[in-house]
Amino acid sequence: MFEYFGYIALGVLGTVGVTFGALAIGTVVGMPLAWLRRSRHAIVRMPAVAVIEVLRGVPNLVWLFLVFFGLPQIGIRLDPWSSAILTLGVASAAHIAEIYRGGLAGLSRGQWEASDALGLSRMDRRRLIVLPQMQRVIVPTMATYAIGLLKDSALASTIGVVELTFRGGVVTQRTGDGLTTFLVVGVVYLLLSLPLALAARRVDSRMRAKFSVG
Repeated sequence: MFEYFGYIALGVLGTVGVTFGALAIGTVVGMPLAWLRRSRHAIVRMPAVAVIEVLRGVPNLVWLFLVFFGLPQIGIRLDPWSSAILTLGVASAAHIAEIYRGGLAGLSRGQWEASDALGLSRMDRRRLIVLPQMQRVIVPTMATYAIGLLKDSALASTIGVVELTFRGGVVTQRTGDGLTTFLVVGVVYLLLSLPLALAARRVDSRMRAKFSVG
């Protein structure tokens, strides 16, 4: 069993790749989706609400199978890596959009009024006032979601992405020792999650200190 530890550990590269690839897509796409979700115009807001609710309401595993096994039936073929990153990325955009929306809702009305009083353009208001304040609010929630996405990356093993869970399955088939193998896999996931949680706490503490008044 010990000779397989290195083989399992190499799965970290796949797990981290899927997680951060999906998180990058979700972080970028989630922002415009959040702004559309907050629009005062129903013709803009309602489609955004529908997209978010549909993406959040269907399990990621189902979306993964729809993309990897369903799209080839209409002539669109993606390799396992692309399917996993794209699917988890688009799904995460809906969740992250709601995190952004919560962060925006947490800003006091005075922040918006102050930026108007300073005569800032809409772009400068978002860049200089809204985004820094919003980051302070959403850091803990984003960290929690990132840890959840790290664990959800295991779903990619079901379509052949070679990451931690996939390698754990291979070792189990070779050795017949599923208990030890997946205990090791679980410990590796834990070791990957803890730094994210600690880093988020540090960033949150620094940002609270930076933006605290008095």
